[in-house]
Amino acid sequence: MLAGPDIVVIALVALVVLVLFAGIKTVPQGYRYTIERFGRYTRTLEPGLNLIVPFIERIGAKMNVMEQVLDVPTQEVITKDNASVSADAVAFYQVLNAAEAAYQVANLENAILNLTMTNIRSVMGSMDLDELLSNREVINDRLLKVVDEAVRPWGIKVTRVEIKDIQPPADLVDAMGRQMKAEREKRAQVLEAEGFRNAQILRAEGAKQSAILEAEGQREAAYREAEARERLAEAEAKATRAVSEAIAAGDVNAINYFVAQKYTEALAAIGTAGNSKIVLMPMEASALIGSLGGIGAIAREVFGDQPSARPAAPAAAPRVTTPARTTPAVNPFGPSSET
Repeated sequence: MLAGPDIVVIALVALVVLVLFAGIKTVPQGYRYTIERFGRYTRTLEPGLNLIVPFIERIGAKMNVMEQVLDVPTQEVITKDNASVSADAVAFYQVLNAAEAAYQVANLENAILNLTMTNIRSVMGSMDLDELLSNREVINDRLLKVVDEAVRPWGIKVTRVEIKDIQPPADLVDAMGRQMKAEREKRAQVLEAEGFRNAQILRAEGAKQSAILEAEGQREAAYREAEARERLAEAEAKATRAVSEAIAAGDVNAINYFVAQKYTEALAAIGTAGNSKIVLMPMEASALIGSLGGIGAIAREVFGDQPSARPAAPAAAPRVTTPARTTPAVNPFGPSSET
């Protein structure tokens, strides 16, 4: 049986153990504990093992300093152009100062939620419906700036505010669908008209280039033809000059050759004409024979003096010189010849 002193010792040991357990506090990672001494904030415990004075100090608030998500419920918003839409959002915040978050505001989450909802109505209400639906990033940035500035005295950092969904009324959605369809049809018609216009322009440009190239070709052809005619005229002039010089020198055979050449060329042209099958014309056979005789005489004069040339055979027909007559010659073949 234990005596009185033994009981006292055991009681003292048990009290010391209880005091030690009461003074040892373990703070998990991601949390901060505030310490109050007789109801007044004194310090903040960091994660890990911490010691406090039992019965004098106590834990005031256990603050979660990790980033947290706050779901903003759906609410009705009236836009600048009096369109009613439903919008919901989500906010992300983090406690930076545990003491301020614990003692500067009561019911922290409710305060952040109401502040976010109020600013959503304010920001979205200052915008038109079209701007509201197409500029969601602008809305998020403006909300983040306003809400973060408002919660800064509470030791809170709002990291982002995101609009999850914006739902216009059903009739307004139908009207927007018809408007979009009309806009698409308008764009299609404009694009089709522009394509037709561009095609017409390209066709006109092609016709213009074709006409220019054709005109240039015709001009080049005319220039070539004129140059050919000029060369031919120069050749004719030289031939005529040579004949004239031969005639001036007293050579009658030259004029006979020239006339016979032109005469035979004219007959060949008449005989080979495509629109002439039967030609009826007067013809002086003696003049043609005389011309051919002149050509033979010229040939004998040209080739007769060459050493390798054979002696000229006697002419089949005597040289006939047709003097100038005032009366028409008698055609031995009759009044007309059919070729």
